[in-house]
Amino acid sequence: MAEPASRARGAGARCHRLLDSPLGTLCLVGDAAGRLVELRFPGPEGPDRPRDAVQDGRALDEAARQLEEYFAGRRQRFELVLAVDGTPFQRRVWGALRQIPFARTASYAEVAARIGRATAARAVGAANRKNPLPIVVPCHRVVGADGRLIGFAGGLERKAWLLRHEARVAGAGHRAAGLAGA
Repeated sequence: MAEPASRARGAGARCHRLLDSPLGTLCLVGDAAGRLVELRFPGPEGPDRPRDAVQDGRALDEAARQLEEYFAGRRQRFELVLAVDGTPFQRRVWGALRQIPFARTASYAEVAARIGRATAARAVGAANRKNPLPIVVPCHRVVGADGRLIGFAGGLERKAWLLRHEARVAGAGHRAAGLAGA
């Protein structure tokens, strides 16, 4: 799963770790303190590795563990220390995304209303495109006003997979609890 460290990290350095997933090999990027900074989807030629980060999986063990649990259907909410850089508006949008319940969706307009900017649906879409932590900050749960899947940096196929995955996990939980059809 993870690649071993290739050299020691210096203060302020960034590190990365590759993680096999049902969506391809993800690249997790962290800072020197082990906080998750980015989650990158693979490009056409494989994992998108940052040029300025050394390969070191140890600092990102917790992020990798929680993502593995998510993909296995054992985690519905991430509890990670994040270090995201964005404008105040972007950070408000990303905070609102983290409030969308697992296996649920919200429209761009609903997210805009949640942050007190009811007419800012397009700006919410722009902030979603800049989300450095897809899956962890679940921008895949944001859909068009008519429920259509639109916009996702990882591609619409991955967005659809994530939503189907969450629906299966949530459905299995309802059946297990005797709530099927409720």
